[in-house]
Amino acid sequence: MTFQKLRTNRWNHWIIIHLRYLVAFAFFPSGLTKLMGNRFTVLSTDTPIGYFFEAMYRTGFYWNFLGFCQIAAGILLMTQRYALLGALMFLAILSNIWVITISLSFTGTWVITSLMMVAIIILLIWDHHKLMPILSYNRSVTVKPYPDAGRVWINAGIIYAICLFVLSLPGPVDQELERWLSLGLILVIIITFLITNYKAYRNRSLLLKNQL
Repeated sequence: MTFQKLRTNRWNHWIIIHLRYLVAFAFFPSGLTKLMGNRFTVLSTDTPIGYFFEAMYRTGFYWNFLGFCQIAAGILLMTQRYALLGALMFLAILSNIWVITISLSFTGTWVITSLMMVAIIILLIWDHHKLMPILSYNRSVTVKPYPDAGRVWINAGIIYAICLFVLSLPGPVDQELERWLSLGLILVIIITFLITNYKAYRNRSLLLKNQL
């Protein structure tokens, strides 16, 4: 009953919806950098961290594959509808990153990755009822139809994904054009955030798609 109360509370839904956006936002820039075949960071190979990143970069296609997985998981999270699949992908990706930041003694980075691991675990717990049929061996399980995010949040996720994709896109661009483009896209993100939350505030049914 406690989980049901937490799962049907509209403010908890609001937190989860935006936590999905936040986690996806965090991985877009680094994922797109890898996907485009660029170095994520420039560090001396004399250090273990620099040597590790240089070795990863020189793997070629594997470096691109890592970026593709990060982008794909981010988009899935932003769709809200396929957020569980995105969270599972991020669990596989982030658990590796988390262990790497701890084992190579990244200064302060392990704190950030630890917080992101907590966020992913929260997202998985939120949708754990959808995993029960897989985890319950040789017995039928009925998945309770808890409310999911409404269409307004799905549309917002699409807008966020497009804007963040363009903002994270590397390459030579005229500085003045890049500045105005960045300001314009950031403005779109802010306006989308304000409009979706205003609509949810005015019409609470937009926050959840009632399936109970």
